[in-house]
Amino acid sequence: MKLVLLTALGVGASTIFGALIGFSFKKISHKFSDIVLSFAAGVMLAAAVLGLILPSLEYGGKFALIFTISGIFAGALCLNLIDKLVPHLHKLIGSDIESHNNANLSKVLLFVLAIAIHNLPEGVAAGVGFGSGDTSHAFIIAGGIALQNIPEGMVIIGPMLSAGVSPKRTFICAMATGVVEVIGTLIGYFAVSVSTAVLPFALAFAGGTMLYVISDEMIPETHAHGSERGATYALLFGFAIMLIFDTLLG
Repeated sequence: MKLVLLTALGVGASTIFGALIGFSFKKISHKFSDIVLSFAAGVMLAAAVLGLILPSLEYGGKFALIFTISGIFAGALCLNLIDKLVPHLHKLIGSDIESHNNANLSKVLLFVLAIAIHNLPEGVAAGVGFGSGDTSHAFIIAGGIALQNIPEGMVIIGPMLSAGVSPKRTFICAMATGVVEVIGTLIGYFAVSVSTAVLPFALAFAGGTMLYVISDEMIPETHAHGSERGATYALLFGFAIMLIFDTLLG
């Protein structure tokens, strides 16, 4: 339990770390952000497949395919529903949130709220990984999510400061999005710990949410500013790194 809590705090703290980078640079180039986010997407892709979906097949018994496939689609549909209620990164970046001189406070706050809401299922994915009892896979999942949180924390800062939000409140908002992820991690861990019968579906559900985030948000965002070639190789590099770690730790 102590290990889960420390990991949850680490995953949440990665958003705060990204926010501190945002305060330091304020104006971060698209190319740098795209490369970092693509690398994180590759790590998350490996984490989703190796740490969640394949273990779901292993734990599912004779109904493994049913549990896994239904879980993947349930996770994706869950985030799809959230997206309809609150638009996320690629739906808001490119509006006047990106134009810092004309930033609109209501849109900026909606942007931050969207990140916070999406952090909940990502945290659940990290918690479910620990609930499976496979610590190495759980660390891979948590590491991928933590890497993805860094650029998200970075992009919160500039728009909020330009919209007139004080640095103190801006930092508190960034910290709050990280706290949401900590809560999600604990929810995922305890949900699986209470009933191992739901483990195969829960693993696939978490994997589905991560695949949805990668395909619907991360890849489109990293290919929208002319850095798609570098972003593609960064994704492959992130995936390869996690494949190496999984092989060595396995």
